Amino acid sequence: MSGLGITVTVIIGFLAVLILRSSSWMLKTWNNLSMEELVFHIKSPLQGTNEGMIRDYIVSCLIISLVIAVVLAAIFIITKKNRMAHRISILTTLVISGLTIVLSVRHVWTMLDITAFSNNHNTYSTFIDDNYVDPSDVSIKFPEKKRNLVYIYLESMEMTYADKNNGGAFKENVIPELTQLSLDNENFSGTENILNGGTSLTGTGWTVAAMFGQTSGLPLLIPIEDNSMNTQEHFFPGITSLGDILKSAGYQQSLLIGSEAEFGGRKLYFTEHGDYNMWDYNYFKNIGGIPQDYRVWWGFEDNYLFKFAKKKLTELSSSDEPFNLTMLTVDTHFEDGYLCPDCSDTFGDQYSDVMACSSKKVTEFVDWIKQQDFYDNTTIIISGDHPTMDSDFCDSVDEDYQRKVYTTYINSAVEPENTAYRDYATLDAFPTTLAAMGVNIDGNRLGLGTNLFSNTPTLIERFGIDSINAEFAKNSRLMENLTSDIKTDDDLNISEQETVEEVQTPVVTADLSVIPYDYRTGRFQVNINNLVTNGTVDLQAVRCAVWAAEDQSDLQWYEAEQREDGSYVVNVMARDFGYVQAVYNIDVYVSDTMGENQLVGRVNGEIVG
Repeated sequence: MSGLGITVTVIIGFLAVLILRSSSWMLKTWNNLSMEELVFHIKSPLQGTNEGMIRDYIVSCLIISLVIAVVLAAIFIITKKNRMAHRISILTTLVISGLTIVLSVRHVWTMLDITAFSNNHNTYSTFIDDNYVDPSDVSIKFPEKKRNLVYIYLESMEMTYADKNNGGAFKENVIPELTQLSLDNENFSGTENILNGGTSLTGTGWTVAAMFGQTSGLPLLIPIEDNSMNTQEHFFPGITSLGDILKSAGYQQSLLIGSEAEFGGRKLYFTEHGDYNMWDYNYFKNIGGIPQDYRVWWGFEDNYLFKFAKKKLTELSSSDEPFNLTMLTVDTHFEDGYLCPDCSDTFGDQYSDVMACSSKKVTEFVDWIKQQDFYDNTTIIISGDHPTMDSDFCDSVDEDYQRKVYTTYINSAVEPENTAYRDYATLDAFPTTLAAMGVNIDGNRLGLGTNLFSNTPTLIERFGIDSINAEFAKNSRLMENLTSDIKTDDDLNISEQETVEEVQTPVVTADLSVIPYDYRTGRFQVNINNLVTNGTVDLQAVRCAVWAAEDQSDLQWYEAEQREDGSYVVNVMARDFGYVQAVYNIDVYVSDTMGENQLVGRVNGEIVG
C-alpha cells in the first residue's frame, strides 16, 4: 500500500504541475484567447503548426512536469524510513497539488469565461435572423460595362504590423509597402489618413471561414470541426454569395492558391457558389507548372503564386467576358511563416522578415497590374483573411489596441459618401466589393454586411464588437436552417451494407499489397498491381497518403513510380516519420488531369525496430 500511495501521489503531483504549466502556456501562446478560439484550436488538425510550438510545449510543460514527478518520487523514497516525515511529505504534496489543480482550473475558467460560453451555447438569439439581408431579395444592378475583380486574401495579414504613427501597433513598420498602398487608396479611415481594416468577428477567424465571410456576409458557424466542410456534399446551398452574383452576371471566375483547394471545403464552396476554376497546388503540378515532386510549406510558395497569377490574368484579360480572379497567399501562415530566398534578414525575426517580404511582393504585383491594359476597368481588393495565430508575434501589442486585418480597395468605381473613420467587420466586404465594382445595391446591405461606400451604418457601429460576438456565440434558427444539410461524424458513419454496395461498382480497382519493413533499407514497400479504371478516369498519377497519428499530423504524400509492366510501387521511408515505430495507414489514390483524387483502397504497413 505504501508503494501504491507513493505512485498515486506522484501521479497527482505530476498532473497538478502539468495542468498549471499547460494553462499558463496556453494563455501565453494565444493572446486574448476566448473559449470559442480554444474550441477551434482543439478541434483543428496540427497541420500548419510549427514544430517549434510543439517543442516549446514539451519543454515548458511536459518535461518540467516529469522532472517534478521524479523529484517527488525521490523525496518519498528518501523519507520512507521516517514514518512521520513520509506522511507529512505525501500529505503536503496532495494538499498543494489539489489546490494547484483547483486554482488553475478556476483561473482558466475565469479568463475564458466558460460559464458565459456554456450559457450562450444553450441560448437562442435572433440577432443573425433579424439582421441578415438575403441577397436574393435585393435589387442588384451592374454598370453597363462590367468591371473586372482581383481579390487578394493575404494570409494572417494585419494592419497591426505597421508602426503606431500609421495606425499600427508596432514600434517599427514591418509592412511599409502595404501601408503606403492602403494609405494611397481606400481603407475607410476617412480624413484621418491612417490604416483601417476589418474586424474578424466570431466565426471568421480561420482561412475558409474568412473567405466564406467576406463573400457571403455570414460567419461560418457549423456543427462540425471548423475545417471539415470538405466532408460534405454541399456548402451552404441555401445562400447567395458574391460568386453566385458574379456568375449570374456572366463573369469567368477562378480561385488561385498555393495549397490544395479541398482543404477546409474551399473547393466545394467556390465551385458550388460561382463555378470557379480551381487553380491550386494539384492543378499546377498536373499541368507541369511545378515539378511532380515539388512541395514546400503548404504546396508552393508565393513566388510561384504571383508568377502564375500574371500568366492567368493575361489569359483572362484576352477574353471579352469580365473576370474575377481570387487569390490567397500562404507564406505568412503561422507559425513564423515561410522564409523564401528573397526574404532579407532585416528585423532579426523570421516572421517579421516574412511579413516584410510579403509586403514587397504584393505591392510589386499590384504595380504590375497597374501597367496592364485591363487595369483601367479592374478593381483590386486586398484583405487579410484573419488575425495571425502565431504564438508570440503580437506579444508587445497593447491589450486595448483593436487588431484588424489589413484592408485596401484599389481603383474603385465609387468614392465613399461618409468621410468619417468607419468601424467595420470583414463581413462588410461582401456588399462593399460589389459597390467598388460600380454595382448598385438597393439598401446597401447584403448578408450581415454593409456597403462601406454608403452612409449606412455597419453592425459594429450600431451594436459594438463585443455584443455581436456574444450574439454569434449563441444559437440561431437561421444558421440552423442554413446548416441543416451538414452531416456530422455520426451521419458520416456509413453502414457496412452501404459500403459493400458502393464497392460493387468501383470506378477504379487495384490489387494492393505491402512488402514488410526492412530495417537495412529503412523502408517498407507498397505495390499497386492490376490497376483498372472504368473509363471515366483520365489517369494522371498514382499517389499514396501515409500516416500513423490519429489526427494525421504526421501525414506524408508519396508519388508512385510506374514499372515497365504497368504496375506501381511506393517506397515509404522510415526517416520521413522520424523512425517512429507504429502501424501506418496507406490510402492509395489516382489523380486525373484536373487534379481530382479518387480513393482506390487502403492497406497498412508497419515500421518496426
